[in-house]
Amino acid sequence: MRTFGTQRQGGFTLIEIMVVVVIIGVLGAMVLPQFMSRPDQAKVTAARADIKAIGTALEMYRLDNFQYPSTQQGLEALVKRPLGVPEPRSWNPQGYLKSLPVDPWGTAYQYLSPGTRSKGYDLYSFGADGVSGGEDFAADIGNWSD
Repeated sequence: MRTFGTQRQGGFTLIEIMVVVVIIGVLGAMVLPQFMSRPDQAKVTAARADIKAIGTALEMYRLDNFQYPSTQQGLEALVKRPLGVPEPRSWNPQGYLKSLPVDPWGTAYQYLSPGTRSKGYDLYSFGADGVSGGEDFAADIGNWSD
C-alpha cells in the first residue's frame, strides 16, 4: 500500500505576481510615450520600407520581362499579368507581390515609367497630406529619396 505525503506545490504568490505587474506597468509608462510621440516618423519609415519592397518586385519583373511595366499597366502588373504594351515576355504566373500595399495614410502608391526623378521609374507616396509636394511629414516619399 502506498501512502502519499504532503507535497508543496510550486508556483507564484500573489505578491510576486503583483511585483511583476508593477514592473511591467512602470516600463510601459516609460517606453510608450517614446513611441506615441513619433507616429508620423513611424509612418514615413513604413512608407520607405514599402517603396523598397515594391522596388524589389519591380526589379524582379524587369529581370523576367526585360523592362518595367508602363505607367498605364501600373503596379497592378506585379499582382496580375498586365495587358497592353509592353507585353510581358516571361511574366511569373505567381506574380511578384501577393497584393498591392497602400501607404500608411491609406492612399495608393504612385508609379511612373519612365520616371522623371530617377532612372527607370518613379515610385512614391504623397505623404501625410495626400497631395504632391509638401514639407516635413507631408513631403513626398519616393525611390529617389534614399
